[in-house]
Amino acid sequence: MRLEMNVPVSIGTDLRPHARCFPSLRCQVAVMLEAQAERVVALAEWEERWQEERISFHQPHVNKMLESNVDKVIAGRTSVRFFFPLCGKALDMKWLADMGHAVVGVEISEKAIRQFFEENNLTYTEEPVPSIPGAKVYKSSEKSISLYQCDLFSFSSSVEGQFGAIWDRGSLVAINPRDRQKYASLIVSLMAEDCRYLLDTLLYDPELYKGPPFFVPEDQVRSLFGSGCDVELLQSEDALTDRHRAWGLDSMTETVHLITPKSK
Repeated sequence: MRLEMNVPVSIGTDLRPHARCFPSLRCQVAVMLEAQAERVVALAEWEERWQEERISFHQPHVNKMLESNVDKVIAGRTSVRFFFPLCGKALDMKWLADMGHAVVGVEISEKAIRQFFEENNLTYTEEPVPSIPGAKVYKSSEKSISLYQCDLFSFSSSVEGQFGAIWDRGSLVAINPRDRQKYASLIVSLMAEDCRYLLDTLLYDPELYKGPPFFVPEDQVRSLFGSGCDVELLQSEDALTDRHRAWGLDSMTETVHLITPKSK
């Protein structure tokens, strides 16, 4: 699907100015969101993907979007506490910890968490989390890294407080679309007053691929976070690869936003 007036789905700019000129654009975005609205991926399916090593979403290197924008997130601070929702075994966590920052992640797959520590040659401890039935927390003995194995929606600020930074590379795009408002509320509740939230999203034609990862347009990012936060588009890059072409896509754009609490 292409938007009216030859504005492509994969644009990396705010759709609102176009919508003011061409009201049907916003309607078309709503239709596109509807294409994935009822798509549901159960937690058990994500665990199964890890067990079967179907983890093409995992990157065997530090994320380039994070590298390009990390200074804007750290903003001159030291010993920043980073939160990683749906962290998997991202190398980004050790990269930040090596800089002296603290990392707290949440991941449903025990295998992913154990692989993170083992593949990075980090020793770790394991203990239950009394406030989250059935959950465990794995803590590095060498670095300030704590990874919680539980449903993300069972996590809250009562467990680890609030954070000075959040890196969301593959979380909002993986959450079931109908849960996005609940997700945004959780993320905002975890943001300290000086928090700088780096959000990575994808734009493509959702009628060609049902996800995950899911289509998250600019308007929805602003709708989810704009009432209490400032939302700034930092970067937009062509992200189409042969893997995405195999899904049936002919375009994909990766965008990164910096989201910060509005001054009170």
